[in-house]
Amino acid sequence: MKVNGSALVYTGLAAIAIAALSFVAMNPSAEAEIRDYSALEDMRDGDMRKLNFHSAPKEVSQQSFITQDGGEATLGDYEGKVVLLNFWATWCAPCRHEMPMLSALQTELGGDDFEVVTLATGRNMVPAMQKFFNEIDVTNLPLHRDPKQAVAREMAVFGLPATIIMDREGREIARLQGDADWSSENARAILLAVIGQDDS
Repeated sequence: MKVNGSALVYTGLAAIAIAALSFVAMNPSAEAEIRDYSALEDMRDGDMRKLNFHSAPKEVSQQSFITQDGGEATLGDYEGKVVLLNFWATWCAPCRHEMPMLSALQTELGGDDFEVVTLATGRNMVPAMQKFFNEIDVTNLPLHRDPKQAVAREMAVFGLPATIIMDREGREIARLQGDADWSSENARAILLAVIGQDDS
């Protein structure tokens, strides 16, 4: 059986990052290093080199947004799981390129521990959003809306797409500006490491 070398490398790096948390449990002085996720910096490759981990977690907006069923929600509603939050718009060509990869990521990793949350910011009409998803055959991501850009403004999102990783406490720990291959082995390895750290 042929083994993908890069997959083994990423799996190994993810295991190292997760194991670091066990080290912290026995060495409290190392806690700050894990909290800023610096152990994951060296895992980044390809498109993920654009992913910037913060030195300390940041608070996210608690402004409400409109859910796909017409209700309201906040990012605080997702506390308890790792979230990949993607800001997009129907007019955004890079968003169209990226969205199927986000869909693939949700198919593979989505569940109790992780979720991809897509939030259309600005003037995006529901029929246009539905058409956008239909044309690229995306069926497993939410059609949430931030029509007044309240969430995007509070989180300093000034260009699209923008993707944010939130930890289980609902804090922003990393951000990537522009589109990226979120279905890549490297992206999956990084996110599995984050999920593993936050699950300990």
